[in-house]
Amino acid sequence: MGAAAVWPPTIRPDPSGYGASDGLPSGNPFGGTPAEQESGAVTAVVSHVVEPGREQGFLRWQAKALKAQEKAPGFMGSELFRPVQGVQERWVAVFRFDSREHLDDWLASDVRQGLLEEGRRYFASYDVHKVGSAFSGWFSFEGGARGDAPPNWKQAMSVLLALYPTVMVLNLTVGYELDDLGVPGYVGLFIGNVLSVSALTWLLMPLVNRVLAFWLVPGRARSARVHVAGAALVVLAYLLFVAIFELIS
Repeated sequence: MGAAAVWPPTIRPDPSGYGASDGLPSGNPFGGTPAEQESGAVTAVVSHVVEPGREQGFLRWQAKALKAQEKAPGFMGSELFRPVQGVQERWVAVFRFDSREHLDDWLASDVRQGLLEEGRRYFASYDVHKVGSAFSGWFSFEGGARGDAPPNWKQAMSVLLALYPTVMVLNLTVGYELDDLGVPGYVGLFIGNVLSVSALTWLLMPLVNRVLAFWLVPGRARSARVHVAGAALVVLAYLLFVAIFELIS
């Protein structure tokens, strides 16, 4: 951070306040590079209210924070967006990790806590918002912070665990009844979708969350053994459901 004379690099804001920060020099140490898109990756959006007259110090602090982030496991990239008058009044940092576990580890790390303490001399407040959960509405846990959802692969496995038997039961019951009543197939499919989504939202996914909380809750599923055990349990349940429906259908 000794080369203060070159700060700040030119930032050309996107008119929307949210687009890419073009105009950043190549290799810019604070602006970062756009993160790669990857399945299961999670993005954090951090907005800062910077104290008037302390923008230069804030930029130097962001450069230091980026260097620390680059050493964190799973870090994929970051970008920094400056305020746009009348559109976006805050400085916004966007950074991406390859999994929610790695993002949560970084957010809770001692390194980041130290950086936040140092950065408070430059900004008055900040907000963190996590983005990237495919089925986040179906995954909420008692006492969990907003955004604390399991990684996408666990969400997909859990939804399938509840969805497959739901669809099969509806096909074997409501589906046959609708066929006997002469209901057109496209109407029957719509009714089946309404019933299955309702069952998952208010009945089955809360049940799955409770039963698999040891595996789904990010703060509890820390070891590889827990990850493997939970996945194996879900796969066994798949096989059990397939065997049951083979016998009754």
